[in-house]
Amino acid sequence: MATLLRDRSAAQRVTNIELFFDLVYVFAVTQLSHHLLGAPTVGGALQTALLLALVWLAWSYTTWVTNWLDPDQLAVRLLLVGLMLVSLAMSASLPRAFGDLGLWVGGAYAIMQIGRTVFMVVVLRGDPLRANFDRILVWCVVSGALAVAGGFVHGHLRELLWLLAVCVDLGGSTVGFAVPGLGRSHTSDWTIEGGHFAERCQAFILIALGESIVIIGTVLSGKESVTAGNVTAFVVAFVSSVAMWWLYFDRSAEAGAEIIANSDDPGRLGRSAYHMIHPVMVAGIIVSAAADDLVLSHPGTTASTAAAWLILGGPALYLAGHAAFKAVVWRYVPRTRLAGIAVLALLAIPARFIPELGLAACAAAVVLAVAAADYVPGLAARPAPAAITAQPATKT
Repeated sequence: MATLLRDRSAAQRVTNIELFFDLVYVFAVTQLSHHLLGAPTVGGALQTALLLALVWLAWSYTTWVTNWLDPDQLAVRLLLVGLMLVSLAMSASLPRAFGDLGLWVGGAYAIMQIGRTVFMVVVLRGDPLRANFDRILVWCVVSGALAVAGGFVHGHLRELLWLLAVCVDLGGSTVGFAVPGLGRSHTSDWTIEGGHFAERCQAFILIALGESIVIIGTVLSGKESVTAGNVTAFVVAFVSSVAMWWLYFDRSAEAGAEIIANSDDPGRLGRSAYHMIHPVMVAGIIVSAAADDLVLSHPGTTASTAAAWLILGGPALYLAGHAAFKAVVWRYVPRTRLAGIAVLALLAIPARFIPELGLAACAAAVVLAVAAADYVPGLAARPAPAAITAQPATKT
């Protein structure tokens, strides 16, 4: 079974089967943005955030596993194909997750979390990593049971049980999946290949950005007649997506991958900077995609409270996630990101008196300005190359 592990003697690459696996999550992100559009309220936003957490954890835990396993091996490929099937069933059920298909969502989540971990326990027999997955299995059984139980009940009780399942799986990593009698893990035990892990998380950001591009094109193509307002909204939405891509991929993505690849404790950075923080940026992109749909559909409409929160909240979430990523990786608080969030918050004051298109243009301009500020000496959010060094290992 040891032959199922990656050969770490060479640089690790993202394989075709991993990219194929990601295609299911393109659909999942689409479902999440449509779920938010169908319920653009505080309650709807919280439900969408909860579903995003379930989707992200199912994908992220798989990413951790494929960092150790060799996806070119038949058994690993079959594992990923099986997880794809269950993920697709879960994604298809998301619009009715809080209705009649709750058990599909909760059951699919439990099958993925428990089944994947059982596979690792079997594969790693005799390997030092086995103890880590023995502990993870205990936590996943608990989270899986909560997820399934949530599928059987309704209303706020379902939301509570699923929230507890998310907290178990997120909290487990923060306490080293501690289990009485089995001990606990340290991040230094999670011997991931940092460059591969960073590249996989970058792929999910691209998945989310791809969804925003699809919405931009789909809404415009569905118009019977295209007005000047529609064209302007199309350009604004495209510029906003490009600005988000630029903000992350121009500098931080590659530099962050280099840091985690050279870190003495890549597991720590993988957990904090990628596993915990990247879904915040994904959430920002999903909210922005929902806002793009609204603006492209009715560009001249004065922004309602819900529309204003979507238009301004998406970029604010994205900037907050990117600021947190910078702070963890470089131990540097990017003032330009915080300033951008402050400007977006101030725009909320006159938002109800501004057409949706005008508000979206302002939000896009803020993100674009933050990205441009990285080229201004003294404002750049990335420290000088000499400051980019491997992070010291810490026991946590």
